Amino acid sequence: MTRRSWLVFLAALVPALAFGWLGFPRLLYVAADQPLQFSHRTHASEAIGLTCEDCHAFRADAEFAGIPTLAKCADCHSEPIGDSAEEKRLVDEFVKPGREIPWHVYARQPDNVRFPHAAHVKRAGIACDGCHGAHGVSATLVAFESDRVSGYARGLATMDECEACHRERGRGTLACIGCHR
Repeated sequence: MTRRSWLVFLAALVPALAFGWLGFPRLLYVAADQPLQFSHRTHASEAIGLTCEDCHAFRADAEFAGIPTLAKCADCHSEPIGDSAEEKRLVDEFVKPGREIPWHVYARQPDNVRFPHAAHVKRAGIACDGCHGAHGVSATLVAFESDRVSGYARGLATMDECEACHRERGRGTLACIGCHR
């Protein structure tokens, strides 16, 4: 290959790689704000003292119930108890009319994946923030990003991350059927 051919090759390769690393994710993912802002920090503060499990509980069959229903929020928020605009919106737009909050849910797994929260939280003793980060100190919710093609959330744990976590805890690599249907 001549020097000129190498220069032409590199002149094409560098922008292509830059687009792949920087541009493609911006085209692939779409961001949407959550329908309502929520402060985990306020709810987990010493004054209120809620834990993750108070709102994000397990059902009787040990499956994770996910985002709390409006009824759970209405237990405390039938009327505004603070002075935030978002709490007033919660009461006026959702609680009083009995309209569920259309949260964008990061935890929706691909149809072929099974992730038993109970096994990880109750049996393995992994704290919620071990996978989900320090939501207990967040004052706002981050924008929801989803893949335009699959519709799945950006930021779900990858198979490599799951396998690494299992290796770190001495659980070894699971057979495919352990997580995939």
